[in-house]
Amino acid sequence: MKKIHLFNVVPVVPPQLRPLEVLARNLYWTWNPEAYNLFSRINRELWLKSGQNPVMLLSKLPQSLLEDLAVDAGFLTHLSEVHGDFLRYMAEHKNTNSGSTNHADFVDETATSDPFSKTKDILVAYFSAEFGLAKCLPIYSGGLGVLSGDHLKAASDLDLPLVGVGLLYRKGYFQQYINNDGWQQERYDVVDPYNTPMSLVRNKNGAPVKIAIDLPERKLHAQIWRVDVGRIALFLLDTRVRENNQEDQRIGSYLYGGGKEMRIKQELLLGIGGVKALKAMNINPKVYHMNEGHSAFMALERIRNTMSENNLDFPVAQAACSRGNVFTTHTPVPAGFDLFSHDLIQKYLGQYTEELGVSFESFLRSGRGNPYSDEEPFNMAVYAARNSNFVNGVSKLHGEVSRRIFHSITPDVPVHEIPIESITNGVHHTTWTHAEMWHLLNRYLGPKWIENPDDEDIWKGIFNIPDAELWRVKDRLRAQLVAYTRRRVEAALESRGASPKEIESANEVMDPEILTIGFARRFATYKRAALVFSDLARLKKILCHPTRPVQILFAGKAHPKDDLGKKIIQQIIHASQDPELRRRIAFLENYDLGVARHLISGVDLWLNNPRRPLEASGTSGMKVVFNGGLNLSVLDGWWCEGFRPDCGWAIGSGETYSEEEKDYGDSVESEAAYHILEQEIVPLFYERDTADIPRAWIRRVKNSMAELCPQFNNHRMVKEYNQLYYEKSTEDFARLSADGFAKSREEAEWLERVYKNMEKVYIKRVEIIGESVDISVGGALSVEAEVDLAHLSPEEIRVEAYTGGLDEEGEIEDGRGFRLDLNEEKTDGGYVFRGAIPCRDSGQHAFRVRVRPYREGIRTLFAPVRWEN
Repeated sequence: MKKIHLFNVVPVVPPQLRPLEVLARNLYWTWNPEAYNLFSRINRELWLKSGQNPVMLLSKLPQSLLEDLAVDAGFLTHLSEVHGDFLRYMAEHKNTNSGSTNHADFVDETATSDPFSKTKDILVAYFSAEFGLAKCLPIYSGGLGVLSGDHLKAASDLDLPLVGVGLLYRKGYFQQYINNDGWQQERYDVVDPYNTPMSLVRNKNGAPVKIAIDLPERKLHAQIWRVDVGRIALFLLDTRVRENNQEDQRIGSYLYGGGKEMRIKQELLLGIGGVKALKAMNINPKVYHMNEGHSAFMALERIRNTMSENNLDFPVAQAACSRGNVFTTHTPVPAGFDLFSHDLIQKYLGQYTEELGVSFESFLRSGRGNPYSDEEPFNMAVYAARNSNFVNGVSKLHGEVSRRIFHSITPDVPVHEIPIESITNGVHHTTWTHAEMWHLLNRYLGPKWIENPDDEDIWKGIFNIPDAELWRVKDRLRAQLVAYTRRRVEAALESRGASPKEIESANEVMDPEILTIGFARRFATYKRAALVFSDLARLKKILCHPTRPVQILFAGKAHPKDDLGKKIIQQIIHASQDPELRRRIAFLENYDLGVARHLISGVDLWLNNPRRPLEASGTSGMKVVFNGGLNLSVLDGWWCEGFRPDCGWAIGSGETYSEEEKDYGDSVESEAAYHILEQEIVPLFYERDTADIPRAWIRRVKNSMAELCPQFNNHRMVKEYNQLYYEKSTEDFARLSADGFAKSREEAEWLERVYKNMEKVYIKRVEIIGESVDISVGGALSVEAEVDLAHLSPEEIRVEAYTGGLDEEGEIEDGRGFRLDLNEEKTDGGYVFRGAIPCRDSGQHAFRVRVRPYREGIRTLFAPVRWEN
């Protein structure tokens, strides 16, 4: 590499404007409309050109403009108010148990907030491959990243002691543009961290804090950037350092770029490197949260640290560390998990596992659904699940789907008993509520909707808003969206070299006064963006109705290698060029957080029609609700829980179609969508009183906001993670690590004994005690079982009668286990257990006896179970 010398040039900010620098370097402005407007008013054109990046904005401002602002009384008043609000926000401490670790070994001189200044240990480290926080920080691709960003923002609001860990992608996710044939093209813009709201983490001597992980025959080095998200710090690992060769510097270039080998290197950096980074900064979390399986190698490095710091062997360290891990899966199909070949795992982790004293084969088995299937690749999600205290999906339906997906880990356990729970996603309400709606809510609900968005009583105040006021706000938001769309379409036409006449026609796209539908998401085929085009003639009648017209706005990106997704985009582009539809259909290029804000606030109706059950959660429709929009959706993901007949509309009744039936399902559900639009939605929107207000529509909007806003915000979501998982995992890890990891040693020894002996456990005899199998409702069926426990004691297991009704195939359906107690120890070493099955419902029932491991205080996730033959 050529020898070059780097330096940065920064503007001279007058003392009166110094608070701008503080505000610019904390993403608080992304969810405070007054802070956002403060930067926008400085120079709107430059603000938009900078990608809504306040650091770049300040760096590009002419010195003369800075001097003018320094004597502008109105601007200085605005600045003082916003800065004061920010300081008050940062000073609030809602969680008296929150705190952080000592970080005396590193400093960040430019950081504006310090969540490490409190007295107690950090509780949670939140790992994610992507974070969607701001338009100017393109280290996200879609819903997973936006959910991660919203998680950090809610944690900040709630003063939850948490840090985020991710990767800095210097070229981020691709920027989308459309060519003249309607085909998606990709380009990558370089992220300059020195002109972005982040700061390089330095040690007390001023040198950048760096970490290194082992790769074959070399080390991969990374420096650490810090992004302040309110009270929360997000740390991003960056491979663009001189110690790395050119190939290794590119590891941190692209989000989801490259093949399997690039992916495993990124995930080693995120998981192993992320733990090393926290240790280098003297941050010692008690709970590690893996948001998807990309960071699963984190569990391995945490075990390694615990082994070396406490002189433990692998099983003891693993028993303790796994009790402090949480794993959230967002994937509705097994093909969505990251899978790596044995050769690739051997290449990158063979030496690592050898140094831990773990056989490579046993490590491979921990990442397979069936540990003894040599053909099965290493599954990151399976490895994460096996090393976690809690595993959850992101909606109730997705929890059910996930239990089926992970059933291969413990096929002897009934699907509904697989220990995977669910916490339904939510959205960060203040990030996604438009400023005009924000002010309207403040007037009638007071500021409590900001502080306690999960309080149902607060949202009842929605009914105090006069219909006319709410409708005026929606009218203005729709008009703003139409104006924004026209500007975007005009810019897109100019970039394609369109004629002046074509460019001028952009001013005729969309109508600010008609029913506006939005559809925006990743253009994966299962999301069925083109479903609404199934019957083009019928669609034209709906959109081009002479007195009740409708318009649809589309946005979204297809993966660069997904030609099917690109063809769907092309189909929409071509439809928007149809002379009959060019004023009724538009596609907004380069879907990002900025486009999303305009869409979700301006539309009247959000359309969502994935193939059930392939939408794990979905959050776009939730954002629409906070802005007075309604939903028309398939009953999938969050809408299974959110749908009420007086709050929105459902396509179908929750049917699931097989792969062979999918064309039929598309036909049925497109027909249903057309029918609902024609017979219900469009008439309701255009049913006006003498004041031209759609009273029935507004009533449904109010019902939707009152019922769904308190449920689908991520204050509720993060509180649930904290109460259900973080606090319990903190307690479990503390219990197992106390007294020199004494309890962890006991658990590791017990687990080893259980796994060694469970396959030898044998149920020798099962009998019904009594003369009749006809039991009256309210009675009980007495059962006795004789069991050979091999080398296990009765205190280490639970013998149960598993009972329930029968399905069509004669299998017990949705059964429940009832404990059988020890009754007798036989002279031949066997044990007799006896108990009763309560009979509460009439009809035919069945039972089987099973034996499962049991130890007080231990969650036996995915433990083996023995059934009577």
